[in-house]
Amino acid sequence: MAAVEPTSEPTSEPTVGSDAASADPHRQHGADSEVGRLRTVLLHRPGPELRRLTPRNNDSLLFDGVPWVDRAQDEHDAFAAALRERDVEVLYLVELLAETLADPAARTTVIDGVTADLRLGDAVAGYLGGLMHDQSAADLALLLTAGVRNDEVRLGPSFGHSLVTSLLASDDFLVDPLPNLLFTRDSSVWLPDRVAVTSLAMPAREAETHLTELIYDRHPRFAGAPRMHGWALEHVEGGDVLLLGPGVIAVGVGERTTPAGAERFARQVFEAGIAHTVLAVPIAQQRATMHLDTVVTMVDIDKVVIYPNVAGSLLAHPVTAANPGAVASDVVLRVADPRPFLEAAAAALQIDRMHRIDTGLDPVTAEREQWDDGNNTLALAPRLAVAYERNTETNARLVDAGIDVVQIAGSELGSGRGGPRCMSCPVLRDPV
Repeated sequence: MAAVEPTSEPTSEPTVGSDAASADPHRQHGADSEVGRLRTVLLHRPGPELRRLTPRNNDSLLFDGVPWVDRAQDEHDAFAAALRERDVEVLYLVELLAETLADPAARTTVIDGVTADLRLGDAVAGYLGGLMHDQSAADLALLLTAGVRNDEVRLGPSFGHSLVTSLLASDDFLVDPLPNLLFTRDSSVWLPDRVAVTSLAMPAREAETHLTELIYDRHPRFAGAPRMHGWALEHVEGGDVLLLGPGVIAVGVGERTTPAGAERFARQVFEAGIAHTVLAVPIAQQRATMHLDTVVTMVDIDKVVIYPNVAGSLLAHPVTAANPGAVASDVVLRVADPRPFLEAAAAALQIDRMHRIDTGLDPVTAEREQWDDGNNTLALAPRLAVAYERNTETNARLVDAGIDVVQIAGSELGSGRGGPRCMSCPVLRDPV
């Protein structure tokens, strides 16, 4: 998890070489934009949790297919290598979790949470509690992410029989696997001076934010870092949160983030003075547009790649506070009439216009490449972005617009409907 040795400085723009110092060399966390030079990122390398997917359960676990895990790992390793080559420090979620679980209090917290599941019954809860206490920190981290199947439980005479293990199918899960950990963007969002732990909407993902919050609460790397929101509050997911620029945050409202979640989030950032404007952006409640970053992401301070089939209809409600700095519950919100999203974004950022780069060359190509995460780019710096290589038309348009595209393979990684932005949680960016 340590930073890689610096690479040589590229000779052409955009530059992300190691000799361009951060504005604050002592700053370890935080981001105020989508495009500030990326310094540290949190990833999750696909692991045994993906091997739990079958044609019978992949829908309930939110995957559109059963990925070839070895190939997905190779693709993810190449993604991480591309980041390291550009002097980005890569942290891995399961490694951080294992290090966190070396703390006895953290271990007790997570075991108590798992065994409190009302689906288990007393015998299974007791068995699992003992099993988890006996694991090393690394093995416990794997158990929590890969899950436990019914046929992997051996209660023994001290626990007696269990109706739960007797009546469930042998391949039913007693502790659910977490294949969507791959998409680290969703369970937390780093803001300028704090991290927002989110609240995930789908039952298959609820446990992810519990583990993420445990890491931020107990891991020494994040000691003293302020937190906001949390898994117990209204649903907000990181894929719906775009840091358009200092003081301006867009929040998609659709399948995963609720209106109440967006409102709570807005109140919190106004209380903290993190933003002066929140743009609430309604999006279609469907699989193809589950998050705002499935239809639009930023590739420069004033450029976005956007799905043209919705670009003309995408609206934003500008939200401001009449009394910024007040306690969140007392913040008086002002919600303006909706405006076209790109127009509202430019106005909030106080720039002339937000330049638009369309996905694909025609409606059919645009639809195909949007489905394949053509809009889901990860900016490493202004005018430098990571994208899936399969979206050839979108990538060509990005290059024509002056964006340097780092292309990575994603044939297997994309089976969970997520691209480079979904698979990455920026922990530290330089200010723009």
